[in-house]
Amino acid sequence: MSSVDVIIPTYKPDTALFRLLDDLERQTHAPSHIIIINTEKKYWDVLVGSSGENPLEKYDNIVIKHVTKNKFDHGETRNQAVKLSDADFFLMLTQDAFPRDRELISNLAGALDADVAVAYGRQYPRSDCNLAERYSRKFNYPAEPMKKTQEDIKRLGIKTYFCSNVCAMYRRDIFDKLGGFIHRTIFNEDMIYAGHACQMGYAVMYVPAAGVIHSHNYTCMQQFHRNFDIGVSQTQHPEIFGAVSSESEGRKMVAQTLRHFRHIGKSYLIPHYILMCGCRFLGYKLGRNYRRLPKKLVRAFAMNKEYFANGT
Repeated sequence: MSSVDVIIPTYKPDTALFRLLDDLERQTHAPSHIIIINTEKKYWDVLVGSSGENPLEKYDNIVIKHVTKNKFDHGETRNQAVKLSDADFFLMLTQDAFPRDRELISNLAGALDADVAVAYGRQYPRSDCNLAERYSRKFNYPAEPMKKTQEDIKRLGIKTYFCSNVCAMYRRDIFDKLGGFIHRTIFNEDMIYAGHACQMGYAVMYVPAAGVIHSHNYTCMQQFHRNFDIGVSQTQHPEIFGAVSSESEGRKMVAQTLRHFRHIGKSYLIPHYILMCGCRFLGYKLGRNYRRLPKKLVRAFAMNKEYFANGT
């Protein structure tokens, strides 16, 4: 059986993290280590002090490394965590993604054949998830498994490279051959890696049997900032995103969501949804053209403001 480590970047974690750790420790394929790479030690100290719980005392396989906020990077910080692992595979999770059952690790590990660089899981909405976000989960994470290679570009477009570090497991041998995650990026380290892997002849596997509970009810402004960062990352990596467009997939999701609202008798949700989509599109377009904007505006528009504070 291949060894698996779990890596979780955290920022201002709350006690839900302890529930996540408990869920992971109960997996049928137990993780060798759970590596927490936490931004700002003071937030970890506050959590442990206020809750009276300390997972490092409860479990003997947890490793924690602290980084400062101005040093955090979506790619390089995860690379630092991977260096703490010597497992065959490692599972990237976010602190707000919870295993749907005890088979999460085993289902992902079982999909990592010799030619599969990364396998990512299905995301299910939380109980408080709004209808638009709930439908986006259905659109982006269907029930059917899929093995994607570079040959699928004409058929799938940008979805060929789709992968999410909310829940994704990597083969360490291929990860090392490919040089790991991009060393500096504002966003999309997972898709950049997946795209590079496909271009180098490897496959990306979608495993719907591996499920996590994860969703957000973003405001219009949060969607704007998030999509600005997405636009920036795509502009900075034309080797991955230059030949494929993500806008057609966006239009398809919008059209299907509008039909869904009408079908379920919720047409009154359409105006707000259109406003939300407008904020996404505006943020994305501005991000794609960020080099033409004044630096003050770029930082104001970004979700990850520290990225631009560090001189990018």
